[in-house]
Amino acid sequence: MENNRFENPITVRADAIGTLLTLRTAREASDFLLNRWPGKRSEKHRAALQACSDVNLGNKPVIGARRAFVAAAREAGIFFDEKV
Repeated sequence: MENNRFENPITVRADAIGTLLTLRTAREASDFLLNRWPGKRSEKHRAALQACSDVNLGNKPVIGARRAFVAAAREAGIFFDEKV
């Protein structure tokens, strides 16, 4: 069984009206990056997509994908931090 679940889920603003979406796995993050990404597809976006792919293939730990996704989401202005 694959273990691509984030220890702490990631919440993002998924659209222009601010709908929140919680991503719990690298697979969900990868799907979001490919199909629902509202921002520019920058180098950080590409790095997050690669990191999620690496996790989904079993090549890297999930924490790296989470970190890369959060960096890309912050850059795009869609990261939602409930602790703020």
